[in-house]
Amino acid sequence: MANILIVDDEIGIRELLSEILRDEGHDILLAENAARARAIRQETRPDLVLLDIWMPDTDGITLLKEWTTSGLLTMPVIMMSGHGTIDTAVEATRIGAIDYLEKPIALQKLLNAVKGALQRPTTTGTHTVLTLSLFPRSSTLRDLNRRLQQIAEKSRTLLLHTGIGSIAELAARSVPATQSGWLDLSTIAQPLNLQQLQSCQGGILYVPELSRLSRLQQKNLAFAMERLERFNQHLVVVTTQDRGALLEAGWDAVLLDQLFEVSFTPPSMADIQDDIPELANQLLQHYIKSDQVPPRKLSTAAQNALRTQGWPGGFEQLRAAIKSLALSTLEEEISLADVRRILPPGEDSAGLTISLDQPLREAREAFERLYFEHHLRTEGSNMTRIAEKCGLERTHLYRKIKQLNLQSSRRSED
Repeated sequence: MANILIVDDEIGIRELLSEILRDEGHDILLAENAARARAIRQETRPDLVLLDIWMPDTDGITLLKEWTTSGLLTMPVIMMSGHGTIDTAVEATRIGAIDYLEKPIALQKLLNAVKGALQRPTTTGTHTVLTLSLFPRSSTLRDLNRRLQQIAEKSRTLLLHTGIGSIAELAARSVPATQSGWLDLSTIAQPLNLQQLQSCQGGILYVPELSRLSRLQQKNLAFAMERLERFNQHLVVVTTQDRGALLEAGWDAVLLDQLFEVSFTPPSMADIQDDIPELANQLLQHYIKSDQVPPRKLSTAAQNALRTQGWPGGFEQLRAAIKSLALSTLEEEISLADVRRILPPGEDSAGLTISLDQPLREAREAFERLYFEHHLRTEGSNMTRIAEKCGLERTHLYRKIKQLNLQSSRRSED
């Protein structure tokens, strides 16, 4: 029979479900929290997972997302909750769950859900996580990949300075690791323990934005950093803040010194605009191979629209858009109309019309306003990069920004 993993923090629920399913002839694995579930999934692939949504360390929706994005969702998952809503059920199904059971769970509903899940075709899990190595034709992404490989050989920590349109997660997943483990420290709301780190042995620890970590999560980060060597892990942290801003927010100076020891600024989506069609196609193939979407292909017009679209949400926004397009498109080919239905007009193409009937001085000021608004947006107000792109000295750039009464930030200037 099947090998079933039950993940629930309530011992009574675990015992009841395990007793019922053992009577049906199944072998049962038990996990009292997400950390234990991660460890079991790293060691084996269950035939089915019954996953509770509300748990004390990491909620079930977040764990499901982790398995999806790391390529570990190769088995059917049924979500369980005693406080669920329709929105929660829809969200779980969108991410990859195949069914949803409300507690208290009726015996027949449980057996029917388990039977239906086990009869579904299984995915092979042979697809790989999307990394920079899949884009050898892009010189920018190829150089970024080489830089990440070089850093990982000598350092277990890396800080990425980012702005609007970040591809930080794609970069983090491209850091070489001996195992496929992936642990987002920002999803852990309880004290981190050795079992959780053990579950990500040889993998990547990730923080999508330092400034959003709570005091407890900052302690978790320090705890993990002290044990990177022990568990053969790499740590990639991302921030839009500079060291001074984090220090003012109450961060420990010693911890910040360690985090900022090795850092650089990866390219943004605006920097790789010409590579976006290839990135979109690879994302689409990734979803198709992992059986998350039906077979689809992008028309040339759709690819061009994606290339010119503004992506302030970065790689994650593009990834979500591709999945939404593939799931909502009725035809085999994703068309320009589909893209326009899913995505709003690109910010870069909105409002670019300048009246030619106005005096030259006003027309020039209107153009300059659009020009600098564009660069402030795409570079996340990083004045160093804006100055380089515009060919201006920073003093002149600040003066021009002030003259045009534009909002700027000096937080990210390294």
